[in-house]
Amino acid sequence: MAAELDVVVRARRAVVDGAEVPAAVGIAGGRIAVVTTFDDAPPAARTVTLDDDEVLLPGLVDTHVHVNEPGRAEWEGFATATRAAAAGGVTTLVDMPLNSVPPTTTLAALELKRRTAAGQVWVDVGFWGGAVPGNGPDREPLHHAGVFGFKCFLLDSGVDEFGHLEPDEFASAMRECAGLGALLIVHAEDGRLVDATALDGPHYTGFLASHPESAERAAVELVIAQARATGGRAHVVHLSSAGAVPALRAARAAGVDVSVETCPHYLTFEAEQIADGATELKCCPPIRDAANREALWAALAAGDVDFVVSDHSPCTAELKAGDFATAWGGIASVQLGLPVVWTGARARGHSPADVVRWMATAPADRVGLRHKGRIAPGADADLVRFAPDEEFVVDVAALLHRNPISAYAGRRLTGVVRETWLRGRPVAGTPRGRLLRRGER
Repeated sequence: MAAELDVVVRARRAVVDGAEVPAAVGIAGGRIAVVTTFDDAPPAARTVTLDDDEVLLPGLVDTHVHVNEPGRAEWEGFATATRAAAAGGVTTLVDMPLNSVPPTTTLAALELKRRTAAGQVWVDVGFWGGAVPGNGPDREPLHHAGVFGFKCFLLDSGVDEFGHLEPDEFASAMRECAGLGALLIVHAEDGRLVDATALDGPHYTGFLASHPESAERAAVELVIAQARATGGRAHVVHLSSAGAVPALRAARAAGVDVSVETCPHYLTFEAEQIADGATELKCCPPIRDAANREALWAALAAGDVDFVVSDHSPCTAELKAGDFATAWGGIASVQLGLPVVWTGARARGHSPADVVRWMATAPADRVGLRHKGRIAPGADADLVRFAPDEEFVVDVAALLHRNPISAYAGRRLTGVVRETWLRGRPVAGTPRGRLLRRGER
């Protein structure tokens, strides 16, 4: 065994098989070879023992990240996004097909993405394809090239080059994805129910009124109906409205293959406390009231919401300026998702094992990355040294994503990522992340 194991990581607290236990993790060739008790650690070429105030977690899997490169690298890029991800304990991310130029809606665009990312990613990176009007013939080639599924919008996406699907186009995309066995992920707001006339300049109340909960509920019901009709696999991204949860719960009880995610900002902020002009908190769908936030936490605890991902959607400071009608709608948070969610989870009586389920294992499983997001033999040795009791105040100048803008600026959070390992080695030195294809190790 000593000759076979490169390193053993020992932790008095480790999240293994959904529980927090003392453990020793033996690593060989970048993968976990064996998991034993803390006191029964196997011999290895090197042994690392975590401090008593640290918990060993599997690397997080963030399946909703907008890297924006190529084409809008001034907003973000592969080098900066993936370094920020690693600093936040994320070892695998899946890049959204917009807001890069070109978007990932053709095979040529996917190949350009991969060439651009090659050699500059600090964590492992996969890619979503896009389902937009007119790209039906491109979807099967993208699927066979290894995208993890297809992203679509049911309202204006905010960028001209990524059009949204009307209901009949969405039905066609759902049928095609069902035939391919592909996952169709949906920005579920019904554009017909979004009311731009409600916008009121710097006032958050106007922006919130422009994206009513009814728009989310109607779109979620459409997604459920088409998944049921086609037998396809669907996923609702960044759910903000807890009012849509009962329909999702009922659909899944009836055997419809539909999953749902929410995001750290919906679990943290409340509309009542968003000041006029605070465009750093603008996102679509919007942050709703405190009662809705608590209902989302309850749905997450009950398993009605499957997982939590960042929806890291950065931009330049100039684009975040202005008012709620004109500012870019997105929150950059890939580096902060773990402490943000842990801060809220801990306050509500949850454990690190719950956070691992929501932010590592469940998203990995939904996109077919069953060798990620867990501490188990055969999995990639992606690990995080996490100090769950240490506090810090968010300093935007210390964040590693490209632009120093954060909705969490000045906020006190609990939980510090002290070190992140990718396939058995600390993330340091030079980028050695891999570009992932669906179905491949």
